[in-house]
Amino acid sequence: MAQTNTTIVVAVVIAIILVAVAGYYIATRHPVTTTLPTTTTLSTTTISVVTTTTTSTTTTTTSTTTTTTSKLPSGAVALPYDASNHTVFLNIVSLSTGNPFNFNGTSGGQLHIYIPAGWTVIVTYTNQESIPHNFNIVQNSTTTPNNANIGADGKIIFSVGTTSSTYETNGISSGASASGSTSLPAGIYWFACGIAGHAESGMWGVIISSTSITTPYETS
Repeated sequence: MAQTNTTIVVAVVIAIILVAVAGYYIATRHPVTTTLPTTTTLSTTTISVVTTTTTSTTTTTTSTTTTTTSKLPSGAVALPYDASNHTVFLNIVSLSTGNPFNFNGTSGGQLHIYIPAGWTVIVTYTNQESIPHNFNIVQNSTTTPNNANIGADGKIIFSVGTTSSTYETNGISSGASASGSTSLPAGIYWFACGIAGHAESGMWGVIISSTSITTPYETS
């Protein structure tokens, strides 16, 4: 019985020793952490996403040409002209019908042509009559032609279809045309056929050159 107790005591002692050794081993190999790990607070970064919408705008430029037409007198007809170089185009025809002494079918000073002063006048004269005719501009000294020779009624300053020395006898034949150009200072002029007696028979008209005229026109 005494031996048994001794055995028990020895076993207990051994057990205590083993527990102590085991505790030491655990303590040295796996230490107990008594301090909690430092908590790291993650900073939150707010990212603002800016969406830029670019609107592609197409601008269409419309070129508008504004045509300004001067108000003309009742019954007036605008003449063709080029305002950029101050030129007016005067087309005169002696028609084969009606009065044989006519310009554009008119006679006796009925046709009046209005042009801006100083502009270039390009005259195209066509004779449809069966007899010769010509076209002259006269710086007149009488109200109406009253002489067979238009040179006696003023100064001839421009001729088409003839010359300043042969205007009484020389003109263009039926179906022919002639042209020329001149410029007229402000004033009132005749245009007339220079063949002897034709102006007296009614083959004449009037040209008014004025600084107050901006759009060339004619009346009859």
